[in-house]
Amino acid sequence: MSIGDIQVASSQQKLTHGPRAGMRLVEPVKYLARHPVWLLGLGLFIFFSVTTSHFLTAYNLSNVLFQCALVGLLATGLTPVIISGNIDLSVGAVVGLSSCLVIGMQEQIGLAGAIAVALGSGLCLGLLNGLAVERLGVSSFIITLAGMIGTRGLAFLYAGDTSLSAIDEQLYDLSMLHVGPITLIPFVFLAAVLCLQWMLRRTVHGRNTYAIGGSRSASINAGIPVSRHVVINFIICGLMAAICGIAMAANLGAATPSYGKDYELWAVIAVVLGGTRLRGGKGDLIGTFAAVLALAILRNGLNMLHVAPFYIPGIMGLALIAALVLDRQLNRASKAAE
Repeated sequence: MSIGDIQVASSQQKLTHGPRAGMRLVEPVKYLARHPVWLLGLGLFIFFSVTTSHFLTAYNLSNVLFQCALVGLLATGLTPVIISGNIDLSVGAVVGLSSCLVIGMQEQIGLAGAIAVALGSGLCLGLLNGLAVERLGVSSFIITLAGMIGTRGLAFLYAGDTSLSAIDEQLYDLSMLHVGPITLIPFVFLAAVLCLQWMLRRTVHGRNTYAIGGSRSASINAGIPVSRHVVINFIICGLMAAICGIAMAANLGAATPSYGKDYELWAVIAVVLGGTRLRGGKGDLIGTFAAVLALAILRNGLNMLHVAPFYIPGIMGLALIAALVLDRQLNRASKAAE
C-alpha cells in the first residue's frame, strides 16, 4: 500500500469515527435537552423501584400503564389544540358525558350503537367548541370553560346523581383483552400517540397547525384556512376525550357524571411538561407521552409509599415547577451551544 493510499484510508477513518460519530452522540443529547421529562421519568422509575417493594410487580406496572393511558388520551387530543395556540378545558366533562352515554344507551341500542353515540357526543362537542372559538372570536379558555360547565350539566341531566351500571359485561370484557399483563387501553393510547404524531409531522394539516400556533396573522396572510384547521383539532380533542370516557366506563362497568373531574388539569400539565408551548407553535406527541408516563409513575409511587392523598397534588405541583425550570434552563443552554 502506498503512502497516498494510507493517507486516504486515514482520512476516511476520521470521517467515519470522528465528526460523524460525534454527531451521533450529540443528537440524543440535544433531544434530552429539549425533553428533560424523559430523565425525570427515568429518575422516578429508579427511585420508586428502590424504595418500594411492590412497584416493579407486573400487576402494579400494568396499573401504571392503565392510569397513564386515561390521562394520556386526553393529553394526546389536547396537544394539537395547544400547538395551534388554543386550549380545551371541557375534555374532563366530555369524559363524564361519554361514559354515561356508553353505559346508559346499551339497553336501548346495543353496545355498538352506544359506543357510536358516545363517540358522536365527543365529536359534536369538539365541533361546537371549535366553531364557537372561530366564529365568536372569544378566547378558547372562556369558550371551553363554559363548555365544561354545560357538558357536565348535560351529563347530570342525563344520568342524575346516581351511578349507571352496565346491563351486561361485553364492554368490560372488551377492555380486559390483554397482551401479557397489559390490557387493551394502553395499546389504544399508544396507537393514538403514533397516529397523531404522524399527523403533526407528516401532513399538511399538521404543518399548518404549527404555523397557526407560531403566528395566526402570518398564517392568514399566507392563505392558510386557519378556521378549518382549528376546528379539526378541536374535533380530534373531543373524540379522544370520548374514547377516554368509554375506556373508563369499560374498566369499571359503570359510569357517573363526575368521571373525568380534574382530568383536564392533569392533561394540560402533561402537555406543557412534555415540551409543548402554551402560546402555541411548538410541541409534539412524543414529549406528551413521556410526561404522561412520568406523572403516572410519580402518582403511583407516592401511593406505594403511603403518602397521604392530600399531599400528592402539592408534591406533583412542585415536581412540575422544577421540571419546567429545568426545561427552560436546558433549552437556553442548547440554544447557546448552537
